[in-house]
Amino acid sequence: MKRSWFAQIRYRPGRCRLGFVVALLLIGISPAGAQEQLIKLRVGLGDVSLNKVPFVAAYEAGIYTKNGLDVEQFITQSAADVARRTGVTVPKELIRAGGRDTPIVIGGGSPMIVRWTTDAQADDRVIIACTDPMVRWRIIARPGITAIEQLKGKRLGYSGYGAVTHFVALSFAKIMGWNPERDLSLMAGANTMDALESGRVDALIASELHEMMALSAGYRILVDLSKYNIPNAGSGVNVSRAWLKDNRDAARRFAKSTVEMIALVQRNKPAAFGAMAKWYGVTDPEKQEHFYREVSNLPRKPYPSVEGIKKVMETYNYHEMRKYKPEDFYDNSFIRELDQSKYIDRLYD
Repeated sequence: MKRSWFAQIRYRPGRCRLGFVVALLLIGISPAGAQEQLIKLRVGLGDVSLNKVPFVAAYEAGIYTKNGLDVEQFITQSAADVARRTGVTVPKELIRAGGRDTPIVIGGGSPMIVRWTTDAQADDRVIIACTDPMVRWRIIARPGITAIEQLKGKRLGYSGYGAVTHFVALSFAKIMGWNPERDLSLMAGANTMDALESGRVDALIASELHEMMALSAGYRILVDLSKYNIPNAGSGVNVSRAWLKDNRDAARRFAKSTVEMIALVQRNKPAAFGAMAKWYGVTDPEKQEHFYREVSNLPRKPYPSVEGIKKVMETYNYHEMRKYKPEDFYDNSFIRELDQSKYIDRLYD
């Protein structure tokens, strides 16, 4: 069977953009940037997590350029600060300020939806793709807590109200039959290694990055949340609704880049490793392998997670939330177009 053209391109850190374009020319595909003016686009990556690896790999491999986009992709200072407290240092040159002039943000559907229904100043956004449709994070606890039942009455760390970690904490409490206000102490700003090591929290909701660092420090996984099959609207491609009205072609190109970048990292491990090293400073082979095991679970067809959006709306079932329908928060037309044309399937032939 003929291999996908992604699988034929070998990743070389430092030379990947030029190499990517040359490889495309050799196999008869002209990069879009060689034929037309590139569309400038700012992309904020939100937090530092596994689901951002395809996006940083795409940037390094020239996928955006191939699809006619001149992307300024960055990590915010606040996200870099959180990562640093977990032991990951983001290079200064990759840190930028976000804001309303960033039309595309890669982030959780939960904070986007909660922010829109609680903050009158929130930017109106819509999810066009999702790389994390099911919760697969872990709960990491301090030594001495060895059974899930021992978490009752303890302090559980999450990042902030409405964040995916908060949504997961509330969902977990409901599964356990616990009242999140009386049976747990949910601690904001505390899903970091320093909060766990200092004893400020007894356990934390850990993304793949936090899990990796915790295991390296000698902690153990207490709860594997993936076994509960909790729908998630995590790491969505969230697009400004006002921008989208006049920029659907740019959004279409970014959606195409999204499915291509997932194929790239799943078929080309060195591309993922190089991205981790440059953007996250993760160079230890064991840590890279640990991180990469989760990359293989990314959905090939990253439709917006409708069930995840419904779960968020059910979890935060307050008055303003009840004014909306799930379809108010997503647009699946871009991924559907790529799927129905069989473009995504061809990436894996």
